[in-house]
Amino acid sequence: MNVPVSWIAGLLALTNLLAFIGQAVDKRRAQRRQWRIPERTLLLLGLPLAAPGMFCGMFLLRHKTRKPGFLALAMLVALANAALAAAALWAWSRGLLKPT
Repeated sequence: MNVPVSWIAGLLALTNLLAFIGQAVDKRRAQRRQWRIPERTLLLLGLPLAAPGMFCGMFLLRHKTRKPGFLALAMLVALANAALAAAALWAWSRGLLKPT
């Protein structure tokens, strides 16, 4: 399957931006005591190789960093990201993915 590298980079940038924005919106809603984004949704936003965006949102905005349960689940999301990236690199090394 031939996929342009620019599409891959754009998709990664978009998913990381969405994960960051999710953290920012939830932080703002918490400050205003409004309806919050469920933690499950915030974690799912980090799954498609967007853990860096999720962690940037968490630590730059100081959001959910004092919740051990959320941090543990965020680490699992990061591990899933690493496994997905490793699988993609393996597929690329075997010629199954051919960035153009």
